[in-house]
Amino acid sequence: MISESYKFTVIRADKLDLDARLQISEIFAEGFTQWLGYFSTDKNIIAKAFAHMFVLDQFYVAVKDNKIVGMVACTDCRTLSVRLNKKELRRYLGLFKGSIAAIALKKEFERPFKNPLPETSSIEFVGTASEFRGQGVASQIINHIIKNTNFREYLIEEVADSNTPAMNLYKKLGFVEYKRTPVSQKSAKKTGINNFIALKYIK
Repeated sequence: MISESYKFTVIRADKLDLDARLQISEIFAEGFTQWLGYFSTDKNIIAKAFAHMFVLDQFYVAVKDNKIVGMVACTDCRTLSVRLNKKELRRYLGLFKGSIAAIALKKEFERPFKNPLPETSSIEFVGTASEFRGQGVASQIINHIIKNTNFREYLIEEVADSNTPAMNLYKKLGFVEYKRTPVSQKSAKKTGINNFIALKYIK
């Protein structure tokens, strides 16, 4: 299914007539480089290093003029949306940092759900290209996913409570908080994050 508006076309990434990985990874780098600064502070290097990892049939993207302007992964809580490759990480980040990334980030990015319920989906890696933020890109993609997939419940895990724009977006779309996990005082002072919030939407 394809969703269109006067602004964007939403389509599953593996259905595009172009290689979506690098464009998706550039959006990923814009949002995640600040958290991946140990490995590199160069967004171009981060984009190239992680472009390999995206499982395209788990991602929906918004497209405008043949450019990907937003992305959202939607899984069944069992299938992974990303798969890290140690060789690719070493290629761009170097032997030492690439090896560390393969170990540390695998635990973060490829963490499975424990005993997921049937008809439950995980919404992951929500991102919008910087020049298109505030134009409803993520809202349109998530609405498309909810309308065009057969899940009953949609989960969004680990949203930082300091990420006010994301929290406002999800609540506007009808997601409600169902769990919060506090972080240590030491980490809170360093990051400004006091809790990670988990939200869900039920059809």
